[in-house]
Amino acid sequence: MRSRLVTARHVWSRAVAALVAALAVSLLLPAAPASAHGQLATSAPLTGTVVREPLTQLGLYFTEKPASNAHFTVTGPSGSRVDSGWSYGEPKRLDKPVQEYFMVNGVFEPRLYHTGFPAMVSVAHWPAKGRYTASYLSVASDGEAVRGTVTFDYQGASTAAPAGWTPPTDGPAPALLALIEGTPSASPGVAGASADAGTTGVPASAPAGATEETRGGGWPPWLVPALIVVVVAAVVLVAARRQPAARGTATSTRRTAGPARRSGTGARKPGNRAGGPARRGRR
Repeated sequence: MRSRLVTARHVWSRAVAALVAALAVSLLLPAAPASAHGQLATSAPLTGTVVREPLTQLGLYFTEKPASNAHFTVTGPSGSRVDSGWSYGEPKRLDKPVQEYFMVNGVFEPRLYHTGFPAMVSVAHWPAKGRYTASYLSVASDGEAVRGTVTFDYQGASTAAPAGWTPPTDGPAPALLALIEGTPSASPGVAGASADAGTTGVPASAPAGATEETRGGGWPPWLVPALIVVVVAAVVLVAARRQPAARGTATSTRRTAGPARRSGTGARKPGNRAGGPARRGRR
């Protein structure tokens, strides 16, 4: 019993060591760089924050100027839209540069963007306190979809809707959807202007010779560490199951072999005693 306990502790320590090694390897593996361009850099308000005063506009800042037919919505706690159109704003320097990657000759090349290009989304009114969500859908200069949401809590005073205002029900423009889906029906020139050349001195459009890298390509960065952990856990589990079985088989074999030897010895003894008188008889 004591030997089994010691062996179980040994197997457990090996399992823990293997998992720690797998986690260390996962931390050392480089994360796959995102190849999406023209993505959201920051917003006002920031996602996850609390707004306590009624705002007339929300600012969504991108690394490229949004497409002219980009689609923006703002929904309140009840799910009803409260947005009232959008317009381009004045670009501003980002507090923290945003890094995006371009695939050039099979290699990801990083680029820093220091300027945010805003879309100012008007808010008609604030009907109630609670969670608000601003969603956006656009297309980058390289044809990649730019989509996402910004959520925040509103804890300010309720405001009334403007006279004659009704919640909008429009969806994305067909030309925008055609560009995102890659169909040839989209008219050229719908996408916004090239991104920030700013302090980097590099245009946001993909450089000459760059190959388009879709967002869904490649393996997610967490897949390899997860596979390592699963394989190590499976190996340790199999080893833990085999060792008790092997010990049990060896013990049973030894126990069975003991009586057999004793039986053989006993069988030889009568033979010897019987042979003694026979030899004496011949004499």
